[in-house]
Amino acid sequence: MIRLPQQLLQVVAFRAGPQDLPPGWNTATLTVLLYIALGMLADSMLQLGNSSLRSLLSIALQIVAITLLLRFRGFSARLPQTIAAAAGTGCLFGLMSIVLLAQTSGASLPVGLATLWLGLFVWSLLVDAHIYRSALSIKMSQGVLIAVMLFALNFILIDAMFPAAQGG
Repeated sequence: MIRLPQQLLQVVAFRAGPQDLPPGWNTATLTVLLYIALGMLADSMLQLGNSSLRSLLSIALQIVAITLLLRFRGFSARLPQTIAAAAGTGCLFGLMSIVLLAQTSGASLPVGLATLWLGLFVWSLLVDAHIYRSALSIKMSQGVLIAVMLFALNFILIDAMFPAAQGG
């Protein structure tokens, strides 16, 4: 378990994939629980309403999508490692987001932090695409398409369920 953070750093650096993480549900469960906690913390720092429900819905959508995609492709055995990779890298990006959020004092981000935030967002999407590419044995462009579509679906669902939370 000591190696897990190092393995996740390798995934975010595009040097490893979900298949390089420990097999089994223990790692997946641990990373999902940590991912939920960090998501709730980041949402509360943003002072968004219903932060617990927002985080749970977002993470549940990602897990359901991964499950359906892997089953559709006939790769169900890859499920625990793929969930661990998605949740574990989500934790790393969540920690980086929390560090950025801690640097803000008001409702808007300074230009430099906003640029870093945007870079972090793009990097996160590319890491998700890399995970999907590896887990589903598809091209990176297809992984990017899946990552962007899931982000859009997530955004639409969150906006529909929690319209005031988006700040309109």
